[in-house]
Amino acid sequence: MPPSLEHRFKADDGAELFYRHWPAPNPGGGKALLLFHRGHEHSGRWAETVENLGLHDVDVFAWDQRGHGNSPGERGAARNLAQVIHDANDWAQHLVNQHGIAMENSIVMAHSVGAVVAAAWVHDYAPPIRGLILATPALRVKLYIPLAIPALRLKQKFVGPGFVKSYVKSRVLTHDNTQARAYDSDAQIFKQIAVNILLDLHDTSKRLLDDAAAITTPTLILSAGKDWVVRLDTQMEFLRRLGSSIKQLEVFPKMYHAIFHEAGREAVVARTRTFIDECFARPAKRDSLVNADLGGYTRTEYDLLRTPSALRWKLTRLSLKTVGRLSYGIRLGWREGFDSGVMLDHVYQNRPRGFPLIGKAIDKNYLSAVGWRGIRVRAQNLRVLLETEIRAQHAAGKAVHILDIAAGAGRYVLETMKALPEVPIRATLRDYKPANLDAARELARELNLSDRVTIEQGDAFDRASLARIAPKPTIAIISGLLELFPENEYPRRALAGVSDALEPGGALIYTCQPWHPQVEFIARALTNREGNPWIMRRRTQQEMDQLVNEAGFRKIDQQIDEWGIFTVSIARRGGSSTSVVSS
Repeated sequence: MPPSLEHRFKADDGAELFYRHWPAPNPGGGKALLLFHRGHEHSGRWAETVENLGLHDVDVFAWDQRGHGNSPGERGAARNLAQVIHDANDWAQHLVNQHGIAMENSIVMAHSVGAVVAAAWVHDYAPPIRGLILATPALRVKLYIPLAIPALRLKQKFVGPGFVKSYVKSRVLTHDNTQARAYDSDAQIFKQIAVNILLDLHDTSKRLLDDAAAITTPTLILSAGKDWVVRLDTQMEFLRRLGSSIKQLEVFPKMYHAIFHEAGREAVVARTRTFIDECFARPAKRDSLVNADLGGYTRTEYDLLRTPSALRWKLTRLSLKTVGRLSYGIRLGWREGFDSGVMLDHVYQNRPRGFPLIGKAIDKNYLSAVGWRGIRVRAQNLRVLLETEIRAQHAAGKAVHILDIAAGAGRYVLETMKALPEVPIRATLRDYKPANLDAARELARELNLSDRVTIEQGDAFDRASLARIAPKPTIAIISGLLELFPENEYPRRALAGVSDALEPGGALIYTCQPWHPQVEFIARALTNREGNPWIMRRRTQQEMDQLVNEAGFRKIDQQIDEWGIFTVSIARRGGSSTSVVSS
């Protein structure tokens, strides 16, 4: 392989992150390999592996995560691990746009902490890559101090941000003395990690293990039999739970954690090369999930949630229906449905209310539930994508017309319009429930937007009705709606109607709930807008994107909260299929 070229790309927060490119000696194949480095390390550590792989018709790219190597940021730190995962998506999108690679012809190889970042990117963003190689993934770090995770949580809460110095020495990473000395003398390798990143690594790994079935990408896990850093049994359990029909494991019995720098690493490289060749030899075709509502692991979960509740859930429900009613939010949920538009408006406002003192305290605790925190971040992410698209359309000379097919109180649309007085935006807000329409009218009056907004009753699943909307919208929003319906018939109707309604090249902003830590609590203890148990069938991001793709859209960007619960995506009607996040 020729020497690497050095580049930078801009993450969405403006940080310019570093990456290397080893061009294919025999270009023209359109193949790419993306490398994610091990914790504490940097992209330069891949150089020997790239050379030994000898992929003469493959472009190889390796990045320095923020806070590592030549990338900026405090060493070993980031706002949270979700930011690093989003950086990976930004990097992939940059490679698509700047180097012309296609995700359908790309394989990802990642090591240790980088393997968790890569797996989370595949889970959360559903890029259509050919294959995934996870080398000694840090799905469960061996922390030899008892109760280390609870202690670190307490430290972070009461003491504040800090760092943990790694106990890992080069002698427990590799048997190769030359490689051990190279590790010890490398000035770009540092031995600290921010406490919040270590805790996020633990929580993200647990989430990935719980929901590994969402990953359908062909996967190879490379494990070390004498790994002092991470647990082998957790890697094996992750493999068992993976949703891919092609999943392989190779354990190197005598090796330590740093298998690409170990004695006998030729065997690791050879096994990796075989898997890469197998992936490129297969057609670039993904499993279809558009009928996942009929069968699959999320359907099984949904069916199990419909079975009778245990006694503990009946007691939980009783407490919410008695003492819980002192909280305004819980009382509102019992009256209107915990999934209703007026409930979401209460969550967005985030102002605890209720019977003096105790009721307000209960409401504060209710509003701080992780699901509601995720909902508020979802609203922020939606506004970011909406504002960006409005500005882009306005700059292109288009008349901006927003359609929200299930607007509730329409808060995010109306507040975005208010925040952009320089753009002449018009909006059509539709909802099936009169109470939501009344709330939207009141908010429009408060914000002095009544003359620019049409508020009307409408069925979000009536394709013909949506197609008749005039003038044709340039931006359509489907937020928080499709998650309420387990069957895919309803999303298909809504998406087809929006596709009919939008101008060619128009944008669709849509949400998804690929994972939720409280899905059983919600199903067993809360009721929906119809007074029935609020039982949700989660859709993986891949399933949701495929439904959007089926309606004639291509996803171009995505945001997700730090807990991995809610995504907000933007897709273009008839857009290019080369996007990193298209299906």
